[in-house]
Amino acid sequence: MEERRDCGGLIKQIDDEMRKNANNAMRSQNMTLAQLEALLELERAPGRQRSLKELEKLLHVAQSTAAGIISRLEQKGFVQGFEAAEDRRVKLVRITPAGQACVCQALLSRNAAEERLLAGLTETERQIFYTLLKKVRDSLG
Repeated sequence: MEERRDCGGLIKQIDDEMRKNANNAMRSQNMTLAQLEALLELERAPGRQRSLKELEKLLHVAQSTAAGIISRLEQKGFVQGFEAAEDRRVKLVRITPAGQACVCQALLSRNAAEERLLAGLTETERQIFYTLLKKVRDSLG
């Protein structure tokens, strides 16, 4: 009998291991992966700022969860929240220089983790792997 391939299970195991390693690495900075993801979204944003509503959608979390993430990042000095000038009901969030420095450090850690993930692959295999991952992702949407 042919062995059934469980691609979803393998992808989940890889994701779980990478998230665990990322959270362990960030623990020394008193950060979580969710907080880092918020900082990354702000770093990529025009003017390095977004509305809380935008962050909620980009992070795929509830409004209360997004507000909690941003509140903890504000306490650490990584973001600054303020009201939009044109509509005071809209809360905007901007990454601070300390937040940008945190992102730089986290990206170095992420790159090292990805290098460990791909260590057993040749450069050609890495390119093929990445192409296949994008193809699978795009087929889901």
